[in-house]
Amino acid sequence: MKGFKEFLLRGNVVDLAVAVVIGAAFTGVVNAFVKGVINPLVGLFGTKDLANYSSCLKGPCTMDASGNVTSGIFILWGSVLSAALSFLITAAVVYFLLILPMNHFMRKRKSPEEEALEAEEKEVVLLTEIRDALVRRG
Repeated sequence: MKGFKEFLLRGNVVDLAVAVVIGAAFTGVVNAFVKGVINPLVGLFGTKDLANYSSCLKGPCTMDASGNVTSGIFILWGSVLSAALSFLITAAVVYFLLILPMNHFMRKRKSPEEEALEAEEKEVVLLTEIRDALVRRG
């Protein structure tokens, strides 16, 4: 039990749990955006809901009032398009609001090893200048 407790209290497990919860909430926001903004924009050119776009592969194709296929073979490509748009919007938001700023921040921030290396390089340059000055004087 001690090892399990240490595993659960480890920082990366807690961070992962927080990320999953935030991701689930963010999925709701993206789905609402697709239904509330993207679908009506697509509705300007056709049906209001992308899930209504389908093609009949083998007919005659009929559906009942609840949207269940009663005969034929439908390809529901509208729901696939809606899911793909949701994925692209999610990926774009994650990239532009999380990844890009974090990469920018990490490039500006130097690790302790980089700072030590930079200090060592400055020290070598300073010692070289002192040596050259002593050689010129003597």
